[in-house]
Amino acid sequence: MGSENDQWDTSPVPPPHDHADPRAWCSVAVARLARDQHEAALDAARQAVDRDPYGEWGHRLASLALERLGRDAEAVEAAREAVRLAPGSWAARLRLGGALRRVPGHWREAWAQARTAVRFAPEEPDPHVLIGDLALLRGEHDRAARAYEAALGRSRDHRVARINLGLTFLRWERPRAHHDPAWEADPRDTGRARHAIVMWSRQVRVLLALALTAASAAGLGFDLRREAQIGGAAVLALVLVVTIRQAGRVRAWPYVVPMMGRDLWLSMSVSVGLLVVAAYVAGIATLPDAPTAALTRPEDGVWAGAFGLVLFNGAAVAPARLIVETWRGRLVPALTQFAAASDDRTALRDIDVTLWLVVGRAWWLVGIAALLPYVTGEPFMAVAALAVPVGLLYGRSRVARAGSGGIPLRVILRGDRWLALAFAALLGAAAVLVVAGVAGGTAAMLAGPETGTAPAGTSAVTRAALLGAVGALAVVAVAFAARAARAWWRGGPGPLRSSLVMSDARAAPLPGDVSPSTGLSDDVRHAATFSRSVVLAYTEPGGPRALAVSAVTSVSASGEFRLITGDEAWDAVERDPRVVLYVGDPRFWAEVRGVAVPDDDVLRVTPRHVLMREYPGRHQARTR
Repeated sequence: MGSENDQWDTSPVPPPHDHADPRAWCSVAVARLARDQHEAALDAARQAVDRDPYGEWGHRLASLALERLGRDAEAVEAAREAVRLAPGSWAARLRLGGALRRVPGHWREAWAQARTAVRFAPEEPDPHVLIGDLALLRGEHDRAARAYEAALGRSRDHRVARINLGLTFLRWERPRAHHDPAWEADPRDTGRARHAIVMWSRQVRVLLALALTAASAAGLGFDLRREAQIGGAAVLALVLVVTIRQAGRVRAWPYVVPMMGRDLWLSMSVSVGLLVVAAYVAGIATLPDAPTAALTRPEDGVWAGAFGLVLFNGAAVAPARLIVETWRGRLVPALTQFAAASDDRTALRDIDVTLWLVVGRAWWLVGIAALLPYVTGEPFMAVAALAVPVGLLYGRSRVARAGSGGIPLRVILRGDRWLALAFAALLGAAAVLVVAGVAGGTAAMLAGPETGTAPAGTSAVTRAALLGAVGALAVVAVAFAARAARAWWRGGPGPLRSSLVMSDARAAPLPGDVSPSTGLSDDVRHAATFSRSVVLAYTEPGGPRALAVSAVTSVSASGEFRLITGDEAWDAVERDPRVVLYVGDPRFWAEVRGVAVPDDDVLRVTPRHVLMREYPGRHQARTR
């Protein structure tokens, strides 16, 4: 991972001194990627590929540069070439998985590559992060959380893992939650299908609301019940026209039911649309005869309920969605993770949105505390509002105790004045309610059981305090609406859950898949090719084992060993592909740690670490 200073250093990186060295060009490409010089990084990576077409490091860097330039198809092709040259490279597998995740219809292949990268290098954090990202995109929050925790167990300061782990606690859903990335269907087709379904529901509800209002006005105001019923029934033909028109725009019918299973609000929209149609039919059938007869028959109650449902369903659905989005997820654990990565812009944005969710929950709690005195008849119940500031302080202390350094409130509130106003109004409302509860309860106690009523002046003070708390809650609502309106007008992030975003490898200056490949010296190549002392060590269920290699057929230009070994080695690498190759030479011995991948009749071993040691001399042997 690069430093924060490198991330913002945009000075051009010069080409290497040795223009013929492909690894030097790769180092230049890495430096340029760290400074967000993507075009220049791509040029350097291609210079490396031109000088060493068999070096998978250059192809990996070219793939990452192409991905950051938005050229996803080319990025996939470059990553596939890196995997072809070094199938045992965890970095190449990680790069291919990261490139495939951005191409629709390739989620399953990306998942397979990520799992392979974890098998090849379980000690590296980035393969676990990719597993978590792919699971999070499907809404599998528990699986994603386990993967991010595994990554943080290997690198505590991994910002991408921290931010995305916080999103799992919030039960985050990506904007196109209706589409499963594992589907083969084009996301554009499912998106058009969702849009057609939502438009059908919206148009039907508006049409039936207008029709039932007109029919009710004709029946009640002009005593034209029969004519209104006939006209209302004719409107159902228009509903059929709207249904056929929108159904014709759906090209992904096999995915409609699964889409509704993944998208709660899509299924709610369909359910409300069908319920409104049923309520409209009931309302037309039970239309009152005349104003004088309205609400006197038993069936008039059915008409009133149907009328309310057809006209005001939208007013009920919107608050329900707001409540669900406000109370979904665990805010304190999410803020803890975001605060640990607060030097990242994505983390600051997610902290801002999460604090608005805190405001939403506190608003509901303060509102309930304001209603308790009226519901229970006990003024002292308003003191329950004290739980809000206590809860806020407790949550902040929990975040600080987690070792994350605490929430950067000054930075957040300085950038979001509406949030600061909302918090101030909430705390003011809670304070007013506590004062009102104490004053009202004390006055009721002083009045005594004989009278059972408080002095008139004290009651007036209590009512005024309660009204002040309600006014403060209204200020919070206005601040929320103003913040949402500003975000809508400017096209920026707002106070809603939809503004939460996940972090990915593009946010990191140097992700793990840019790590350099392992180079082999000419001595090791020569020794491996001609030596008869080559031993392969691998892991068995009973412990490590060693096996003499029958032959090293070749060592590729990229440093890959091709071995002929016994069947027991093949079975072992299927269970655990990590192996150690010991190469002997009259002058030295080499220990090559790598990953073995079966390929036709040979094992292809991609080196990860190479250790060379000389044999002790004669004088050392005599001393021993």
